[in-house]
Amino acid sequence: MKTRNLGERIARHLVGNGLLPESRLQELLEEQKRSGQSLTRLLSERGGVAELDLMLAVARCLEVPPVNLSRIRVSPELLALVPRDFARANRVAPVARVGKRLFVAMVDPLNVVALDELRQITQLDAVPMIATEQAVRDAWEGVVSAKASMEEAMRAAGDVLAVETGPQPATASRRDDLDLDSAQNAGSDAPVVRIVNLILGQALKEKASDIHLEPFEDRLKLRYRVDGNLVEASSPPKALQLPIASRIKILAGLDISERRLPQDGRFRMRVTGREVDLRVSILPTVFGEKIVIRLLDRASLSGSIDQLGMDAATLSVFRRAVDAPHGMILMTGPTGSGKTTTLYSVLNELNHPEYNIVTVEDPVEYQLAGVNQVAANPGIGLGFADALRSILRQDPDIVMIGEIRDRETADIAVKAALTGHQVLSTLHTNDAAGAMTRLDDMGIEPFLIASSVILACAQRLVRRVCPNCREEITPGSELREKLGLLPEDGSVFFHGTGCARCKGTGYAGRAAILEVLPVTEEIRRLIIQRASSAVIKEAAVHGGMRTLRRSGLDKAAQGVTSLEEVLRITSEDH
Repeated sequence: MKTRNLGERIARHLVGNGLLPESRLQELLEEQKRSGQSLTRLLSERGGVAELDLMLAVARCLEVPPVNLSRIRVSPELLALVPRDFARANRVAPVARVGKRLFVAMVDPLNVVALDELRQITQLDAVPMIATEQAVRDAWEGVVSAKASMEEAMRAAGDVLAVETGPQPATASRRDDLDLDSAQNAGSDAPVVRIVNLILGQALKEKASDIHLEPFEDRLKLRYRVDGNLVEASSPPKALQLPIASRIKILAGLDISERRLPQDGRFRMRVTGREVDLRVSILPTVFGEKIVIRLLDRASLSGSIDQLGMDAATLSVFRRAVDAPHGMILMTGPTGSGKTTTLYSVLNELNHPEYNIVTVEDPVEYQLAGVNQVAANPGIGLGFADALRSILRQDPDIVMIGEIRDRETADIAVKAALTGHQVLSTLHTNDAAGAMTRLDDMGIEPFLIASSVILACAQRLVRRVCPNCREEITPGSELREKLGLLPEDGSVFFHGTGCARCKGTGYAGRAAILEVLPVTEEIRRLIIQRASSAVIKEAAVHGGMRTLRRSGLDKAAQGVTSLEEVLRITSEDH
């Protein structure tokens, strides 16, 4: 089969099975002509097709048997046949050995070079099968039970708790990098060190955004925030509370002798070939120090705004604003809705040597190469407004403000946008139209808002339906009425029934839904008239804006999320 025709054959297979709308395929074909990317890659990144459905389509077109690794336990002896570094680089996992034949699951079964190398390494005839990338990764990570490893480390820690190890220095030297891959292979580490490594490693396997270690009177609770929800995990014993806190403080370069005041720090961790930044916050409570660790995985940052999952019309509007030489772009939404991550995706796209890009954030979340990032610190007199004044004297082309919180910051940001700078920032409002009225409430003159803001965008995160247990459903009349579903929205949607991979939740991962409001002449007129956000929103919808709920329903129609999740995240006003 000719590789260049593979993408179109896969796409036609998906369309024929009702998994990809014909209109969406035409949009991807046009994008392929513009960008030169392969259609297969576009289907994977922007097609809105579940990973499992795409894998089955590729299997059918290549006539390669698919394999569901989640239902197969790959033995450690079988995995030992394939070097881990080779498997990670080529995304392969052995499935079974029959005589001189080794069946291997591959994300890319067309990788004949990897198959030839595998035959030389194992001296066996490698037979390719196809599996999803997540399934291949899980096959390797699932060899050792995290719970069993944690219990073993806890027992070892319990044996040495009574042993005095001598006084520790009040302030530990900071370790900027923790190589978790090497640490997992080092069996001689102290038990408490192993426990902390296991907590961090399990958080990455669960794709958690935060780790919560919470002290109570008789227990220490460990929870992970996965897909926006807190999930309790196997917790260390209360007796290890202080050693664990000290170990985390050492990693973050904090004062291990200070237990009465809040502390903040950060460190970096290397695992499975990628770097993850970790932000540590320590808060004294009546039963000890509560520790929250935010995991900032650089791999989760979109390389460009094309990967944010917007439809073609909305993406066109968003891109026009990003490409504008000056003006203000505002991202709105509650805490944890991915606003800053989206702005980082915009910065990634704008990050060129000819631009001077400066950000002021509190705190700096992701460290971007080529971008000057300033950490605001109001405690020493470096607030957003103070930093912004200095930044504007540094000849910037693009300025990102972590959040507009007060009138002074808003005033400087608006004037910067009016004087030839491109300004990106966030606001806490419920929808895109609310950004205009919020600036008005802060005391910014309406004519300045109308002249400076070129785009407001509201964002939420919805949970993705688990591709391993996804099933079709036909929503009842009550649900259709609640969501305002139209006949043209179709009658077939999807939900997850719950499986081992998604831990019975029916969801795995999250996707962004966006409401993009361009400031047109009509919107400017309404802003100057101090119209309410409801009136501004009505005019924007009349002009073609897709609301948050409509964006969510589009994602549900594509099988990305469920109708119940759209109903949970959005309201009738959205």
